[in-house]
Amino acid sequence: MKRPASLAEVVLRTEQRDEFDFHVAEFLDQFYLERRPEMLAEQPALLEARFDDGQIADAYLAATAVSLARLIGHVPPPWSRKPERSLRLPWFAHPGSSLRATLLAESPAPFRERNLFVSENALSRA
Repeated sequence: MKRPASLAEVVLRTEQRDEFDFHVAEFLDQFYLERRPEMLAEQPALLEARFDDGQIADAYLAATAVSLARLIGHVPPPWSRKPERSLRLPWFAHPGSSLRATLLAESPAPFRERNLFVSENALSRA
């Protein structure tokens, strides 16, 4: 199967939470090969009604779009600024409290702005 060519395609392929991370990783691999702003432009459907943590996935997609757009020197897509693409309560990539301070300090701005706290290399594919 071909890798997703857009964040919207990531959502089309995602029916359950455990599929989301895989499809995002596949998209990142493709994006880092092509680095085209068109890959970020189309607004993905919302996942919040599809599975638990869908709202987290929706915010994560927006933060990813902003981060990648900035990486290639492009304006982030308008959909990434919509209120439904941010969380009301903070979410930490690690469930325990031991790493919270690290995630608070490291989390890239597009993620922090959406109340997501991830590692500084959340979008790396090394």
